[in-house]
Amino acid sequence: MTLRQAQAPFVVRPARSSDMVGIHDMLEPYVQRGILLGKDIVVLYEATQQFLVAEADGQLIGCGALHVMWDDLGEVRTLLVSDDWVRRGVGRAIVEGLEANARDLGLTRLFCLTFEVDFFTRRGFAPIGEQIVDPDVYTQLVRSPDAGIHEFLDLAHVKPNTLGNTRMLKRLD
Repeated sequence: MTLRQAQAPFVVRPARSSDMVGIHDMLEPYVQRGILLGKDIVVLYEATQQFLVAEADGQLIGCGALHVMWDDLGEVRTLLVSDDWVRRGVGRAIVEGLEANARDLGLTRLFCLTFEVDFFTRRGFAPIGEQIVDPDVYTQLVRSPDAGIHEFLDLAHVKPNTLGNTRMLKRLD
């Protein structure tokens, strides 16, 4: 019997523009499996400041982004962890970092659209229904060209892309 070699520690840090190709490469298998929506590399570059990355020994092993949607509301987006690092605290550490960033920005609620319901439930997220913003805010949000906001609003035209996903929300302390 051999002992499993311990994995090196990892760090979570703000993304740099030089990380975007690596994020794109990590994202692609999840897109192919229908778990995450694909993003053009230019969209990733434009969102560099929204991302945190996890790295070990100079290699990217995970990432996640915080997208501000409204005065009090943000979304956890593009959360992924390399298969070799799943269940090692990487996803949790990234989400905790995104939550800290959200608090620094004055956000009080975080949304996610996910297949990983148990993971997000353990982090304090709960499934949501419709109409979680007041009608005036809804009227403003529906004007956004952002597909993530349309997913949040549960608009019919995005349903084919989100079939089977669960819309979840967390209130930050």
